[in-house]
Amino acid sequence: MRFNWISLSRYCLAVFSVLLYVLIGGASEITGSAAQVDDRQKTEPQHLTVILERIYLDGEISQEVVHETCWSMANFWAKYDQWQLTEMEESTFVFRRKVDDISPLLKANGFFGITEDGVLTIFNGRPGQSRIIQSFFQIDIRKLESKKQEELIQGIPIKTKDQYVQVLETFKPYSLKKE
Repeated sequence: MRFNWISLSRYCLAVFSVLLYVLIGGASEITGSAAQVDDRQKTEPQHLTVILERIYLDGEISQEVVHETCWSMANFWAKYDQWQLTEMEESTFVFRRKVDDISPLLKANGFFGITEDGVLTIFNGRPGQSRIIQSFFQIDIRKLESKKQEELIQGIPIKTKDQYVQVLETFKPYSLKKE
């Protein structure tokens, strides 16, 4: 008899869903006994803290804290169905989602540049005295034309995802291969 991983994963997901439902407030509905229903739960909303984490292409993670007044857990879960639940503790839920874009920080103040040792890097501000946000790969400076060298020294502003991708693709052929 072959072991079916798909069936096991579906079973585990179903068990987890039932346990989650019981923990969040559906326990009274599962028992089926009207005497055990907490009247307060039916008439008073739950106050929840939701932390939304967005992970951008450039590696930046932003967090947004939302305070929810929740009358129905079904509506709550539906509202965040495009998010991945990563943590749950009492009335606090942490959801995460990958964003197919660069971060607002990069759009506002991000510049591609090069470090002293020739690593293609994104800086928070112009290269030189600014904080490094992300580093990529080392570039063979000798192969770069002087105009491209100067652009990297001055800093190339990043305003869109397309610019971000284009700069990476432009300088990738100049990367030093590690053997």
